[in-house]
Amino acid sequence: MAEPPSHALTGRTILQIIPELHAGGAERTTVDIAAGLAEVGARALVATEGGRLIGELQAKGGVWLPFPAAAKNPLAMIGNIRKLSRLCAAEHVELIHARSRAPAWVALAAARAMKLPFVTTYHGSYAGASAVKVLYNSVMARGDVVIANSHYTADLISRMHPFARSKVRVVHRGTDFSTYQPALVEPERIGALRAAWGIEPEQRVVLLAGRLTSWKGQRVLIEAARLMKQRGASEDVVFVLAGDAQGRNDYVRELDGLIAAGGLTGVVRRVGHCSDMPAAFLAASVATVTSTEPEAFGRVAVEAQAMGVPVVVSDLGAVPETVLAPPQCLPGERTGWRVPPGDAAALAEALTEALALRPSANDAMAMRARRHVERSFSLPHMVSETLDVYAALLGK
Repeated sequence: MAEPPSHALTGRTILQIIPELHAGGAERTTVDIAAGLAEVGARALVATEGGRLIGELQAKGGVWLPFPAAAKNPLAMIGNIRKLSRLCAAEHVELIHARSRAPAWVALAAARAMKLPFVTTYHGSYAGASAVKVLYNSVMARGDVVIANSHYTADLISRMHPFARSKVRVVHRGTDFSTYQPALVEPERIGALRAAWGIEPEQRVVLLAGRLTSWKGQRVLIEAARLMKQRGASEDVVFVLAGDAQGRNDYVRELDGLIAAGGLTGVVRRVGHCSDMPAAFLAASVATVTSTEPEAFGRVAVEAQAMGVPVVVSDLGAVPETVLAPPQCLPGERTGWRVPPGDAAALAEALTEALALRPSANDAMAMRARRHVERSFSLPHMVSETLDVYAALLGK
């Protein structure tokens, strides 16, 4: 029997570089990959300035190398090339993986000088509004392998940086489904959350989880709530906006004005940040992702499906990749609904249909959705695919 590819990394030294290790998709993925490397006996180094995830990185076997990776000043970046090269030589680094643009330019120069394999991950939609910005962003397409976190991102790379088409590999962002398991959420957690939101026992919740910023589509959901109320389809439904404003006070005032103008006071509620998302999903009857601009991945939709909650998402960016819906699948294979972005009427119709599901149909969809996301978007799958990339490059 052939040896699993990841075993080829035992004893090898891999360095990831990222500005800081605070909360975020790129930062979380950095820690997850470091943990996966440690599990197969590799040395997992992370060059970064610091951050709240450093303790977790170290607890999972990763090694923090303090490094000024957030520097964007050109002179500082030139100096960092020499620093990173010396660091790689001292630590016997065999491959560098960059996850952000400024440190990626430093890492690219160091990797080429030392003849080391170089990997990049395109974590976001680095489109670029000018030729200078496109050039700056292009470093994320200059890896020997360019990892895209969705097919949408892969298509974006191919359009913006055609030279990289042959090097792109899609590795969907992975979710830790050991956390997102309905059976592990005590009823007390769900009850406490509903009480904090002011939800009565007989009321159902439509949940929009995301920071309060215009492109997340809170306006669209408020208008859909108004339409549903107008049709008498939402008498027992509360629409919850869970997320921080992060200083966007003008937008918050706008949302509150729309809620009041639509006669939706008490029907649409802003509840602030939620730190217990597994319980939040189980407190809801439907979860929705109403983005009006493309997202590079659909984490919320994946997590909701893992928890067995019906999802309604904008048919835009990478989010639709995570949700099975006609015409891409048969009606009996559906795991959620996709609607045109910004279309409040279509959103209201899909929400009404999801809320009308009978218990047996809801349970069947929940089982399909869980199987679907476990098959394609699990943390072990992401780690295995990424380590395969490393092993293939080091095997050359």
